[in-house]
Amino acid sequence: MNRRDALKAGTMAAAAALTGSIGSGLHLRATPPSPPDDPSGGPFSLPPLPYSYSALEPSIDAETMHLHHDAHHAGYVAKLNEALATDGGKPFRSMGIEELLRSLDRVPESIRTTVRNNGGGHANHTLFWSSMGISSISEPMGPLATSIDSTFGSLEAFKEKFSAAALGIFGSGWAWLSFDPATKRLLIETTPNQDSPLMSGRIPLLGLDVWEHAYYLKYHNKRADYIKSWWVVVNWHSLRERYREATKS
Repeated sequence: MNRRDALKAGTMAAAAALTGSIGSGLHLRATPPSPPDDPSGGPFSLPPLPYSYSALEPSIDAETMHLHHDAHHAGYVAKLNEALATDGGKPFRSMGIEELLRSLDRVPESIRTTVRNNGGGHANHTLFWSSMGISSISEPMGPLATSIDSTFGSLEAFKEKFSAAALGIFGSGWAWLSFDPATKRLLIETTPNQDSPLMSGRIPLLGLDVWEHAYYLKYHNKRADYIKSWWVVVNWHSLRERYREATKS
């Protein structure tokens, strides 16, 4: 079994374990799917995709969307809820995910890594799904466009710098366009694993997942091709709204 087949088999098994067999209807979902049931009964839940599994094709294939959302993201939510069900986690169950990630230094050491990894995974993927979609605008507009131009020189320069950052991540991680409340400026940054800019006091506006599970089924080891194709499905309207909210204060 080659590496692609091994990854596919493993992630398909994970999806089946979490959500049941997805069978022959894999590419047939025409409406935004409902998240699989989470038996943990914890404070966090898996958000449904804001579009069908196949809506982003050919950039992101339906099979990858099934596995990425229904297995990987669902797994982060379940493990986060399990950690918060412990005695050490119960005081944090009323927090929203952003507050929780900004308060990691207060989380007991016995569950801190679990909360960091899985809480970060939940926050990152929730933003990731909303960062993509069929947008009515094909490029940033208004104050966001002005800020991108003043910070990076132009939209194309921003895309080049962001893509280079994503391509340069060694191993698994994320590339981000973030807003820094301290400086009131945009910045491109990267984080390892499932770390979030929230953990450093910044506000993530746009995030690109470069873990292999995000692209390996379709693009194999060609991360550059995945990044190039991802720009086609960036939801600039959603990004514009997040920028507006981040710059309110």
